[in-house]
Amino acid sequence: MTIRAVPTLVLLGAFATGPAIAQQGAEIKMTGQCERLVIADKDITQNCKEQVVNTVTRGRTTFDFAAWDGQTLSFSGSGAQHEATEETEQLQPVSLVVSGLKNSDGIVRSPAPAVGACRFSSPQPGKTQIACEATSQGKTYAGVFVTDAKTDSKAGGDGTKGATEGTKP
Repeated sequence: MTIRAVPTLVLLGAFATGPAIAQQGAEIKMTGQCERLVIADKDITQNCKEQVVNTVTRGRTTFDFAAWDGQTLSFSGSGAQHEATEETEQLQPVSLVVSGLKNSDGIVRSPAPAVGACRFSSPQPGKTQIACEATSQGKTYAGVFVTDAKTDSKAGGDGTKGATEGTKP
């Protein structure tokens, strides 16, 4: 299902104020332009995919970035700590970063405690920015993504993530 930016941000904001909704689980896949991707101080922006996934399950909100070379980066925090910093901007604190690397054995993930935040703005005529930055073990992790907020979203009442279609091979 394709939804506009306003419902997307309303959905993102609802998870902070509606624990019952967050417990159900939801996944929103957004397409657009990745403007920055840094994993453990290494800038891999040139490999960043044109998609970001926002998942909310069991009270945690996660923003997932991916690169064409098999690397992934997730920023995760408690949805209950989500707050509006301005009329047009929301802040999601980050307490965990999870870098990943796909290889012949599958995906190797490396979770690490972190301090940081993801910010996302209310849409300007069809556009919104998601900017995440965190520090873990003295290294910087960052992702910046701009979307026209056309999304595919599915929510499951059983706490599972909804399946969505990919955009580019």
